[in-house]
Amino acid sequence: MKNTALSIALLAAILLLLNILSNKFFLRADLTEGRQYTLSRATKDILKNLDEPVTITAYFSDDLPPDVAKTRRDFQDMLVEYANISKGDVRFEFISPEDDAQKKEATDQGIQPLMINVREKDQVKQQQAYMGALVRMGDRQEPIPFIQPEMAMEYALSTSIKKLSVTDKPVIGFLQGHGEAALNEMGQVYEQLSILYTIAPVSADSAINPSIRAVAVIAPRDSFPPAHLQQLDAYLSQGGKLVLAVNAVNGDLSAGQGTPVSTGLESWLAAKGVKIEPGFLIDAQCGSVTLQQQQGFFMINTPVQFPFLPLISDFREHPAVKGIEQVMMPFASPISFVGGNQGIRFTPIAFSSARSGIVNAPTVFDVQKKWTTADFPLGGMAVGGVLEGNLAGNTPSKLVVFGDGDFAVSGQNRVQPDNVSLLVNSIDWLSDDTGLIELRTKGVASRPIDQSYLGDEAKGARNMLKAVNVGLPILLALLYGIFNAQRQRAIRNRRMA
Repeated sequence: MKNTALSIALLAAILLLLNILSNKFFLRADLTEGRQYTLSRATKDILKNLDEPVTITAYFSDDLPPDVAKTRRDFQDMLVEYANISKGDVRFEFISPEDDAQKKEATDQGIQPLMINVREKDQVKQQQAYMGALVRMGDRQEPIPFIQPEMAMEYALSTSIKKLSVTDKPVIGFLQGHGEAALNEMGQVYEQLSILYTIAPVSADSAINPSIRAVAVIAPRDSFPPAHLQQLDAYLSQGGKLVLAVNAVNGDLSAGQGTPVSTGLESWLAAKGVKIEPGFLIDAQCGSVTLQQQQGFFMINTPVQFPFLPLISDFREHPAVKGIEQVMMPFASPISFVGGNQGIRFTPIAFSSARSGIVNAPTVFDVQKKWTTADFPLGGMAVGGVLEGNLAGNTPSKLVVFGDGDFAVSGQNRVQPDNVSLLVNSIDWLSDDTGLIELRTKGVASRPIDQSYLGDEAKGARNMLKAVNVGLPILLALLYGIFNAQRQRAIRNRRMA
């Protein structure tokens, strides 16, 4: 009895010591793809170079459903790591807004309550919940209104801290004056970039200020006068950096027509060695359009795959596209490097699928066309690339070019997050020196079914995979049962012997 009590006391002491050490030396094994739960070097650098203490107040309701409560635990674990790495400069507390005063405090700080679904006694009801945080540094503060499951929590938290610590933001310019997309048509892009940069429209009527960290030219529709192209060259000659998202063709679904577009940027790029094909990229891996069909007295909306809306999911290893899964590029054109001045290097970073092709412009769209394998004889065509070197003058500069101008233009709607990340990451790569670019797309990766398994010719492979998925777990359970029964029988025989 005495030995048992001593063992229990020793075990309790060990657990207490481990608990104390875990608070001081936070350690966990991260086996996720992309190391989702491991803090990046950029975050560690930010935390180690804080000039002022940071206070984080997390507003989370109690009694959250298990799947939502996991977000709270993940956020708390991350805050513990932040506090340890910053050597106490990051302090945090959790508040569960219960009374009216606490709820008003959270709302006044920009943390709005959400309605979440809760299952109780075989019933689903809605419950009000708070899931946000407020980051303070000195007299400055930045709210994180909603910490959602599977969101890039590290990016939201680190950029909030970085935003509060930066006094003079670098400037990112968006060229205007040639029918480019206006800033209010790219709300999601503006929202992302404004965290670390000052966003400003710029004109090529006069010299572009070389202090502007990067200039973006998005979906121009009008011609560039030679003088304006010279201003772009002058900016590059001083080490400037450009992002060009150019439409070489225009698709009008309402009119059912596709036409070529010429702004002068095509010949300007060709002089630097980059050619944008004056045709439409078509891809078997594509988005859909809605087709109205009459069935009896009713009109039925039917989604129909439309190869002129390619889904780009083949990206090379490059910071501008790291972590991006899939981007829709409506009415895009392939690009290629045809050679340029000595010392210029071109790196393609985004490609069409293995089943793609080109349709020359002008063309007429047939939404009901039955596409076959013969329509997609090409594959792996570049739709985005990076040009580096002495692009104008003797000073090295950089240029990112895409064969589509509309992939990040949302207008009054919203585009998918990866579309926004592709443009913002490109600008970040050109102008960011914090390394936070890698955090924006850090999260749970989607894994769509490979296109090679979706065709009629792959029906046999699909059926085999279905059979394996269903039968293999059952087979393994049976084999384990047989093995365990034989092992128990052998043990009984030895005991009887």
